[in-house]
Amino acid sequence: MTKVGFMSLGCPKNLVDSEVMLGHLRLKGFTITAAPQEAEILVVNTCGFIESAKKESIEAILQAAAYKKDGACRKLVVAGCMVERYRDQLMADMPEIDACLGTRDIEHIAEVLGASDRLFEPERDPSYLYSEASPRLLTTPKASAYLKISEGCDHACAFCVIPAIRGPQRSRTVASVVAEARNLVAGGCLELNLVGQDTTDFGRDLGDPDALEKLVRALGQVEGLKWFRIHYAYPNRLTDGLLHAMAETENCARYLDMPLQHGDAGVLKAMARGGGRKPFLKLLEKVRRIVPGAFIRSNFIVGFPSEDEAAFEELRGFVEEARFEHVGVFTYSPEEGTPAFALGDPVPARTKASRKRRIMELQQKISRDNNRGLEGRILEVLVEGTHEETDLVFKGRHRGQAPEVDGNVLVVGGDVRVGEIQNVRITKGHAYDLVGEVAEGGAEEAVRAYEASRRGRS
Repeated sequence: MTKVGFMSLGCPKNLVDSEVMLGHLRLKGFTITAAPQEAEILVVNTCGFIESAKKESIEAILQAAAYKKDGACRKLVVAGCMVERYRDQLMADMPEIDACLGTRDIEHIAEVLGASDRLFEPERDPSYLYSEASPRLLTTPKASAYLKISEGCDHACAFCVIPAIRGPQRSRTVASVVAEARNLVAGGCLELNLVGQDTTDFGRDLGDPDALEKLVRALGQVEGLKWFRIHYAYPNRLTDGLLHAMAETENCARYLDMPLQHGDAGVLKAMARGGGRKPFLKLLEKVRRIVPGAFIRSNFIVGFPSEDEAAFEELRGFVEEARFEHVGVFTYSPEEGTPAFALGDPVPARTKASRKRRIMELQQKISRDNNRGLEGRILEVLVEGTHEETDLVFKGRHRGQAPEVDGNVLVVGGDVRVGEIQNVRITKGHAYDLVGEVAEGGAEEAVRAYEASRRGRS
């Protein structure tokens, strides 16, 4: 009954990997502990996407290594994206590490934990892809889970190392994803978040470019699944058929996470992305026309080597005109092994930080206006628990808010029931969060009010 502690860093796709590893360890009789000082084995599942993520991963490894002196830890295992990029360097520079595990080795976790050879590597499968048969131990709140529908990426964005880390696009079948969705719902999940490096590429490697549209409609038939969201959509893969499937599938949240990366055509060309302010605005108009009231999230990179002040102003103007519901901004960092690495890092760090702040200040005003438009409406809200700062306030999310990144609905009145979906009347809209109270009325009334409020904003 060896106790194992886990530290999972990075994106939701990495979190799914951690949950699969935890599932295997539970099946093999290991005890999972949330107290790192009690763990006999510590596993750090790292992120190596950008420089800040690598620094965070190194700090986590060093933190875990300290428990070999001050805790019960006798073995430290490092897994994930940093292992794929820097395995030999990690093993050479950090003798505290006892074993490494790559992104395609995760189902060998018990084998690695039991190995005595520090340099032991399990037989790897380049085409590895987890399935509904893979055990998972969910670490998210009971009513919500991520569902990874594909692995790897076939795009060649100039700034991105993911294809080198995760390999080429590998899609699960529609049947496999639906089977896992049914398993998750049977375990109590009401909400699922579909993730992949590019979910809109789902099925193309299997010869079916319409697979995501089929998956959306199939998930619409999963009894007990209240809603699901689509993350990480690539703009030039967004088909009319998929948009119509989203609009016509009742439990498909009218939500689209579509990282556009920039608004200036020149910068986007240098990023090997394509697109620009005008075509993106045209695309957004189509999304909002076919899927009325869609909540749209996008991410952007500021400080890319070819971004001058004029290009930044083009991005800023695009964000102002697009009126996104949710926006994230990252500052560019050059990554070894990417085409953009040769361009250097000419934009000063202070300029990058200033540009990020200016976009976020603009978006804060837009988000506040959008949220104020929801005041007086009744929304279905998945109540997840009490607020971190006070037990007097509960927090949850409506269909247009994804976990971790999009803010919350703060429920301050009424008969609140954690882990359930309740009707909440919105009383106040802030820049990121909404405030409301549990409302009377059935779910159908809430859905009608939700749709009406979104159509009114389109």
